[in-house]
Amino acid sequence: MLRFAVRLVRPYWKWLTCVLVAMVIETVMSLLSPWPLKIVLDSVLGDVPAPALFERWLGPSPGTAVLLNVAVIGTVVIALLQAVSAYATAYYTVSIGQWIAHDLRQSVYGHLQRLSMAYYDRQQVGPIVSTITDDINAVQDFASTSLLDLLIDTLTVVGMLAIMLTLNWRFTLVAMAVMPVLFVFVARLRGEIREATHAVRRRQSEIVSIVQEGLGAIRVVKAFAQGAFERQRLEAKSRESVQAALHARRVRSLLGPVATTLVALGTAGVLWFGTQEVMRGAMTAGALVVFLNYLGRLFRPVQALARASANVAQATVGLERVRSVLDADLRLPRHAEATAVALVEGAVEFRHVTFGYDPARPVLRDVSFRVAPGSLVGLVGPSGSGKSTLVALLPRFYDVGDGAVLIDGRDVRHFTIRSLRRQIGFVLQETQLFHAPVWQNIAYGRPEASRDEIETAARAALAHDFIMALPDGYDTVIGQGGQALSGGQRQRIGIARTMVRDSRILVLDEPTSGLDGESERQVFEGLARLRQGRTTFVIAHNLATVRDADCILVLDAGRIVERGTHDELMALNGLYATLLRQD
Repeated sequence: MLRFAVRLVRPYWKWLTCVLVAMVIETVMSLLSPWPLKIVLDSVLGDVPAPALFERWLGPSPGTAVLLNVAVIGTVVIALLQAVSAYATAYYTVSIGQWIAHDLRQSVYGHLQRLSMAYYDRQQVGPIVSTITDDINAVQDFASTSLLDLLIDTLTVVGMLAIMLTLNWRFTLVAMAVMPVLFVFVARLRGEIREATHAVRRRQSEIVSIVQEGLGAIRVVKAFAQGAFERQRLEAKSRESVQAALHARRVRSLLGPVATTLVALGTAGVLWFGTQEVMRGAMTAGALVVFLNYLGRLFRPVQALARASANVAQATVGLERVRSVLDADLRLPRHAEATAVALVEGAVEFRHVTFGYDPARPVLRDVSFRVAPGSLVGLVGPSGSGKSTLVALLPRFYDVGDGAVLIDGRDVRHFTIRSLRRQIGFVLQETQLFHAPVWQNIAYGRPEASRDEIETAARAALAHDFIMALPDGYDTVIGQGGQALSGGQRQRIGIARTMVRDSRILVLDEPTSGLDGESERQVFEGLARLRQGRTTFVIAHNLATVRDADCILVLDAGRIVERGTHDELMALNGLYATLLRQD
């Protein structure tokens, strides 16, 4: 964890150096601040000679007026230097914290983009979102504030202990007698604080998951009148979160009262012994005041250090959760000979492919077929037969267990991921639109596309007319999910998105499912233009959509049980004919 933290701050070593220098100055000024008062009490108001250092600067036996002026000026100079250094420390520390949080967000989100779909099959999105927000914010808060206080308090404690031991080592030992008890108490609570913080983070992640699911499926919730049920789900998790947070607070709250009590005992002991020494003439009143001042300044950072263990626990938990994402290694392996490809012809071959999300339970079993460039291939079969899984292997959303998937005779594992997926376009059952202008949603297929190319793709997809009827045309901002558009309009934007991408291989996964007759006709016309000259896989439950396919593959229980044209499969009178009669 320490190495991970060092790696985070290494890019900002210059700022960190400024922070350390400013902290040293601030600490030194804090250590010097009681001395002008001691000079006034002992040498101006009393009859104690001025320190030898003053006599070297001011000459022998400086007058009381001179000493008073020096003490007053020294107080102002010390305060100014302390203020400037405190400002510099705070500014650069917050800067470091902000940029560390930025780097963490970029690292985590970038790593999430590189993980395979297998990772998301096993993870809820809620905890991931909570990590990117809450946990990284906890790390940022610690780096911006708590870490600064921790370092300053540590330097202050070390410096004051050194001075106090020099002034009177016996008093210092009396004062420090309570410290071992405090440190043992803090050490015993640290583990419980950490576990309690973990529990709070888990409950918060669950709340994010519930809210995200409920709002993401708000139409389903309203359609089934399950708003009360969703509120009950959230209430149950919220209560658990409250209980976990209160337990964590109860544990952390023990630190303050215990530290305050122990500090009071140490201060009382020093006051009693110190007063005895002044009464016997073994110590001046000014020396006792300075010592008590140091003692008060020492105990404040000691108490803060004790309480800081809770902040350290929160930051540690945040870093652990961030690292749990960064350490996830469900990434597709990169082949040593993988190279980028600019353009493919579109020949596809599955060679004895076996695959299962759980290797012990294959979804596809020994699947083999070849497709010529520009062919239209229909994929049909009962639900759960493996149609969607088959096309998911083309862009390497998953890697095959056995066998190989080839494009233009080359194993897809020998392509770079980015260039491979650039060759494949998708039009799915439900086009996912983003909260952005229409033109950006279309350009998502190829961000560098020009405005003319975007409009050309929209015209070809029969989307231009309804887009121009929107309030701001192509600049109209679509709400998240595009729910204000009809299903056919969303699908036509999805077709335009794939057209502007100009991929040589297409996957159409029930793109007209749930559309009315007119919308279906328009989407079909757009799809007909889209697939011209491209190798196209069509997953179909409505078998009328694949009657004209060059080849229809019929899957059942993960195997290809029939293959051929529509007429050939009807002549077989097998599963395809049965499905067609049921359609």
